[in-house]
Amino acid sequence: MTHPHTSPASPVRGFTLIELAVVMAIAGLMLAAAMPDVSAWLRNTRIRNQAEAMQTGLQRARTEAVRRNTPVTFWLVELNDDSVMDDQCALSDTGTSWVVSLDDPSGACGAAASSTSAPRLIAAHSAGDGGGGIAIVATLPDGSTAAQSVTFDAFGRVGNVASDIQRLDISYPSGSTASTDRALRVELTPAGQVRMCDPAVTASDDPRLCAF
Repeated sequence: MTHPHTSPASPVRGFTLIELAVVMAIAGLMLAAAMPDVSAWLRNTRIRNQAEAMQTGLQRARTEAVRRNTPVTFWLVELNDDSVMDDQCALSDTGTSWVVSLDDPSGACGAAASSTSAPRLIAAHSAGDGGGGIAIVATLPDGSTAAQSVTFDAFGRVGNVASDIQRLDISYPSGSTASTDRALRVELTPAGQVRMCDPAVTASDDPRLCAF
């Protein structure tokens, strides 16, 4: 009886130390090349997160003013700890957290939502990790006159265009800005419309163009 002939199994060849070193070196170079892009993306994401948080707060205040048929105010506040909304708060035109309420929330930002107890708080948002380290500058449309709050009337309009916030510039603090950072702005029209725009855009037909 003839038995089928079988060839001996070929030895399995592994990677040599030189090949592994070359692969690791190439992977390291690729990672180093990608790091600046990742860092820029993370910084710009933090800016956008904070801009969207501001936009949300302003829209909430306007909606509540119309719904309740009474003036409601959006206040910028500064906290001792950006991640904790407590009573250690003060109004600030550079505050990175906000409160929507009917009364001045200074020293009472940690209060429970209420329609009767001061400051008659409706909603509050702390900057937290997603917005920490971001700079906020709240002004009138001229960009230089500071403002700490904006009150919406029962029709959803800005209550006092001579003193209320109508422009919020969001960026990294001066001195820590990289060339790849994209600052954003949140604008309010006298009619109370809230929009986000890009102050770097100059083309008049670009919908991202800022009005102020």
